Amino acid sequence: MRSRFEPDRQLTARMALTMFLLGLVYVAFIAALIVLLKSTVLVVVIAVALLGAQYWYSDRIALYAMHGRLVTPEEEPALHGIIDRLCATADMPKPRVAVSHMDLPNAFATGRNADHAVVCVTTGLQRRLTVEELEGVLAHELSHVAHRDVAVITIASFLGVIAGLVVRFAFYSQLFGGRGRDQNTAVVFMAVMGVSALVYAISFVLIRALSRYRELAADRAGAMLTGKPSALASALTKVSGDIARIPTEDLRTAQAFNAFFFTPARGPGTVVANLFSTHPTLERRLEALAAIAAELGGPGGGPP
Repeated sequence: MRSRFEPDRQLTARMALTMFLLGLVYVAFIAALIVLLKSTVLVVVIAVALLGAQYWYSDRIALYAMHGRLVTPEEEPALHGIIDRLCATADMPKPRVAVSHMDLPNAFATGRNADHAVVCVTTGLQRRLTVEELEGVLAHELSHVAHRDVAVITIASFLGVIAGLVVRFAFYSQLFGGRGRDQNTAVVFMAVMGVSALVYAISFVLIRALSRYRELAADRAGAMLTGKPSALASALTKVSGDIARIPTEDLRTAQAFNAFFFTPARGPGTVVANLFSTHPTLERRLEALAAIAAELGGPGGGPP
């Protein structure tokens, strides 16, 4: 798919490198599980089934988890109108549109490609933003679809998911079934847990490095498409400030999807937390938008 969203060669190169490195790690992970568990068929079948489910049904899984529902133009005329205008400007297929009845102000795009993409916004986001600010957020999300990084981050996240599941399975198997096993079995399960934990750690770092850059790339592409970086900066400032005031227990249910969100569902973090965040800091994003505003010759990138 070709669109009028500004291409980003650095993003393309980073996606290719991340997928290559994760592919190597994934192959090594599967090989280690086969050696340790001595069941090639079982490991391969489970791995393929989980990858297929993650790839083909990622949009449905995300919508279900975030209580999202597909909406028609008759149900949400204003939202569809904004997306129609942006897709016409970008010369790209229109994704399906969904709304999540959550007060958490956020938006995300998911799906395996442009023809099977979904853009979802929460009612909390709609309630807080002006039309221009919402347009900036939706342009940001549509750029993820146009750049194909939605599919890449979905597949990349899969390795961390399966490694995390294996760690949990091995842990609970040892915890609740350890007495009935011999010492060799216990050693195998500990080895599986160790390999899985290492794989999870590697994928965790690689995905977050890619995710932080792709958010900056989406900010830039969305701002260039609308020509209003200050509106996107204003939306970022509003959403980040409101999320920081939402109770922590309400944020936890959404944090599994932080890599897909417009801004992460978490409160103010420490320096260490920011290093492992899926998104750049608010300050970094506002600085980049201010630079785009200067490049366009318009007003500053901060809130109007």
